[in-house]
Amino acid sequence: MSKVFVITGPSGVGKGTLIRELCKRIPDLELSISATTRQPREGEADGVDYHFLSAGEFDRRVEEKDFLEFATYSGNRYGTLRSEVERRLDAGHSVLLEIEVQGAQQVRQAKPDSIQIFIAPPDPAVLRERLAGRGTDSAEAIDRRLETAEIELASQGDFDYRVVNDDLADAVEELAGIVRTELGLVGD
Repeated sequence: MSKVFVITGPSGVGKGTLIRELCKRIPDLELSISATTRQPREGEADGVDYHFLSAGEFDRRVEEKDFLEFATYSGNRYGTLRSEVERRLDAGHSVLLEIEVQGAQQVRQAKPDSIQIFIAPPDPAVLRERLAGRGTDSAEAIDRRLETAEIELASQGDFDYRVVNDDLADAVEELAGIVRTELGLVGD
């Protein structure tokens, strides 16, 4: 049976890295490609990393109820197109959503059977180091992301699972164990 896995946590916690490693271990999982109004970062491609939309196009799609969830994060809009998820589920594939905390809450209401996993840093101070190390955001943008992270960290208890990303290998194994268990693949 295909399932929806929601993986969330504050910016800079390593969600993308964990998901890439998870997909190597459980290749039947399919990552839903989110839509965003933010500008592509160097090396990102439309339709591969994100569906990059103008603000007007994003608003139109919201009006047409095309999104399973959507949120504003650090001044940009992000959302999961309902068609992205349904197409994969209809084909019998489990879907991973890498989304922000407020979007995860919307998915919980729309799809109560979704598996919700919160990725936490070992210490909130680690987030500043990781965000600064990316070299993609201004100091002001990092400060905004950290203010949001503080609020997000307070909601950890609302999720089915919590994985602390302190040691990458350990966090990937814990995450893979959760997914295998939920998919009934224990022992694989």
